[in-house]
Amino acid sequence: MNLTGLHHITAIASDPKQNVDFYTRMLGLRFVKKSVNQDDPGTYHLYYGDYAATPGTILTFFPWPGTRRGRAGHGQAYATAFSIPFGSVDFWTQRIIQSNIPSQPAVERFGETVLTLFDPDGLRLELVATKEADLREPAPAKDIPREHAIRGFHGSTLALRHDQATRSLLTATMGYRAVGRAGDRVRYTVGPGGPGTYVDLLVDPSLPAGLNGAGTIHHVAFRTADDRTQLNAHSELSEQGLGVSPIIDRAYFKSIYYREPGGVLFEIATDTPGFAIDEPVESLGQSLSLPPRLEPFRREIEAALPALV
Repeated sequence: MNLTGLHHITAIASDPKQNVDFYTRMLGLRFVKKSVNQDDPGTYHLYYGDYAATPGTILTFFPWPGTRRGRAGHGQAYATAFSIPFGSVDFWTQRIIQSNIPSQPAVERFGETVLTLFDPDGLRLELVATKEADLREPAPAKDIPREHAIRGFHGSTLALRHDQATRSLLTATMGYRAVGRAGDRVRYTVGPGGPGTYVDLLVDPSLPAGLNGAGTIHHVAFRTADDRTQLNAHSELSEQGLGVSPIIDRAYFKSIYYREPGGVLFEIATDTPGFAIDEPVESLGQSLSLPPRLEPFRREIEAALPALV
């Protein structure tokens, strides 16, 4: 299987306006796509990332107003980590404190400083001050200097009761390899490695069972280059009886879905055609983008969606 890292991560939120405010103003991510949940067009699908909406930087949300809060735990992607420059810990620590964002004290992990904070729905986020080279260009932000800005994903942590079967899937099928252990956590990477590729398997008996809801991860998507490599991945997963979905055209990428043995929903998404197929890079996220099959219903869809400003 030819995977190159993380493509996007999708989470559940409650208030869409609050969600936009936090990720664009507090974290300084670019609002790169305002679309709808293609399986529930009455709900937004909101995308945040770097300036060019590059795979490996994209955090997305299904914001269902009024949905109950979930609980992070076993059987879920437990934490979403972003890469920040090595010298940016003090800047982000002060920003988190001054903004009264719920957080936890910094910790050292795999030789890197990790700041943990929580979004308005309680989603666990990590800022990893990495010593590794990360040349991804951040999104410009009014009050976040470029030298401190988020570069994109660092990795995703999966919380599991047992990790043997998941470990086997990652290494024997998905092309990942173990690169380190820290306590109850084992880190895996793929391809060239580095920020944007990491998956940590966390086996922590003190964690509860995960409960889906606002503030939890819906699925983790992995990158593959194109239709051909995705089709190969689909064949490999099908041969192993993993119940992989048909290939679904999401307009900006094509997707296949399957559950890993610990219960986390995985997706493999293509890099192509990308987010700029229906609006220029310079104006990403400024208007409601709909896939072609929903375009005839634009007026009804827009009327049903709440305002974001």
